[in-house]
Amino acid sequence: MSGLLALIFLGVNSPINAQTVAQGFRSDTTLERGIIVILDQEDQGRVTPADLATVQALYGIVINANDAAVTLSEGDEQTFVATQGRYQVLVSTQNGPIKAGDFITISSLEGIGMKVDDIAPVVIARALSDFDGSNASSTAQAGDTTVSIGRVQADVLAGPNPLQKPTEANLPDFLRRAAETLAGKPVPAARVYIAVFVFVVSTFIAGSLMYSGVRSSIISIGRNPLSKKSIIRSMLQVIMVGLIIFIIGVFAVYLLVRL
Repeated sequence: MSGLLALIFLGVNSPINAQTVAQGFRSDTTLERGIIVILDQEDQGRVTPADLATVQALYGIVINANDAAVTLSEGDEQTFVATQGRYQVLVSTQNGPIKAGDFITISSLEGIGMKVDDIAPVVIARALSDFDGSNASSTAQAGDTTVSIGRVQADVLAGPNPLQKPTEANLPDFLRRAAETLAGKPVPAARVYIAVFVFVVSTFIAGSLMYSGVRSSIISIGRNPLSKKSIIRSMLQVIMVGLIIFIIGVFAVYLLVRL
């Protein structure tokens, strides 16, 4: 009871406020300071590192227990999370160098942030310092790209991305997830739709070409069995052309999404 009264007294009569209070949570592994986390959907007393699939649920930043003026814990919680205040956030250069004032969201690297673009729906913090990779603590692979990882001081507070374009909401969720999985980062809706169009057209052309080639070859063999070898050779050539068209279409889709 006395502890509760002391906490109330601190909240009323000192500058300590919600920005300096951290809540203790359980976690399956030891989480590094600055990791961006979400609440476990099945256990609200547990946190896990955020990723692109859980960007809508960004919750807070892992901090050291002594980073906050007040920590709240009910037992074996070893991971302390701040949802508001000025703390260091782990970030990468996946979306380019970070400047003071840039908003931060989750990157394709689990638990690690990046500079937000106009695609991500939620931000977790706003940078108060710069990070261009020159003072990186480590590097990692984000898709085919090597990115630098480090920390920036930031104002932590999860909320809607003020830079998000409202038209992006028209992109179906399954297409958004597929594009993000392939690219390792958010992809503009226009490029996703173009990629889908290219894939459909190339698949249709390749399929039609192979179907008509096989069908006509079978008919020709029935009419002229003596020319079977040359007809089969021509059929295989048509199939190869169809496969080449399909592969070119898939490669074009890959470039559209990745670049």
